[in-house]
Amino acid sequence: MSAPVAAPYVPAAASRLRPDALGVLLTAVGVLALFGLPFVLFKANRILPGEPRSLLAVLPAAGAWGCGAALLLAALVAVLARDARLRLGGALAGLVALALAVAASGDILTPPGNNVVRVAPGGAFWVLLLCLGLLATDAITRLRPGPLTRVLLLAGFFVVMGLSLAHGTFDHLSVMREYAVNSERFWRELLRHVWLALGSLGAAVLVALPLGILCHRVPRLRPGVLGTLNVIQTVPSIALFGILMAPLAALATAWPWAAALGVHGIGAAPAAVALFLYSLLPVVANTAAGLGRVSRAAVEAAHGMGMTRWQVLSAVELTLALPVILTGIRVVLVQNIGMVTVAALIGGGGLGTFVFQGIGQTAMDLVLLGAIPIVALAFTAAVLLDALVEVLERTKA
Repeated sequence: MSAPVAAPYVPAAASRLRPDALGVLLTAVGVLALFGLPFVLFKANRILPGEPRSLLAVLPAAGAWGCGAALLLAALVAVLARDARLRLGGALAGLVALALAVAASGDILTPPGNNVVRVAPGGAFWVLLLCLGLLATDAITRLRPGPLTRVLLLAGFFVVMGLSLAHGTFDHLSVMREYAVNSERFWRELLRHVWLALGSLGAAVLVALPLGILCHRVPRLRPGVLGTLNVIQTVPSIALFGILMAPLAALATAWPWAAALGVHGIGAAPAAVALFLYSLLPVVANTAAGLGRVSRAAVEAAHGMGMTRWQVLSAVELTLALPVILTGIRVVLVQNIGMVTVAALIGGGGLGTFVFQGIGQTAMDLVLLGAIPIVALAFTAAVLLDALVEVLERTKA
């Protein structure tokens, strides 16, 4: 019998210097973008195609080299550093340098008093932003922060962004020019977007929770209920909006009081109904699944203490199943925030109005004015509800 072959000795220092695979990939993509794509686009107005400008061509030598040094530091940290705090610090330094560079580009390329010229971030900026964002996300994941820390990090990001926008740091960029023109309408559509997403979710929860409880208590109903809701879920959103337009228009014609309440064939009504229908399946399924995972011993102990069936359901079963139910609600809220965008096609309003108006006018800056807040809303909802679910799970444990 041959003796086992010993594994080759790898010095600890060599192990620490081994390149990080994700860091190598992000650095390679960032370098290709920086030297192969324009950093900003200079446009004589919001419609005309932009003239590509590189980072070195726009910024003074000191500014360009300073930004390059910060990006090089972020790349070295991404490739060589193992400590999550160093990786996060490098990513944040790169993000700050990138933001200052694109803001300075807007200031330099915009003539004083000119409100027609547009300076838009180019492909290099967006790719570098994505790479640095992924590096920061990876570092935060490695740090494994608690729910409160994650919420505080999110709040800190929005505070910094709010102060930067209030200071006027990015005022000469094209997206902010579009905001200046549409500021009043922007906040109105933002509120409409949030109202549609949250209102349809709230109505769905009121219906889906009892349905989920019924599916748990009467198992033979579960296949039929979940199957029906699954069929609704498979219908494309724009098709469901169209299907609902005719019956809602007929309802508004037959009953004037419904029209007075805002029920019409186009507008917010078909959007809200469609979002409500889409919201049912995740909440019903997670409610039934969460109740099914509740320990029978806990239920029997509650009955042994003299609690009624309603008290057991509300105080024990639903409490223990709440993290699973909230996971379904998180899925629905993020889904609804995205789907409200499509509702703009039938007059539902929301931030999607900027997206489709920008597409129709070939004004990509107007598209970004709607798209960026939608992404921010979805990300914020996911982080907050994930943190809430984790807190509840820790409390239950």
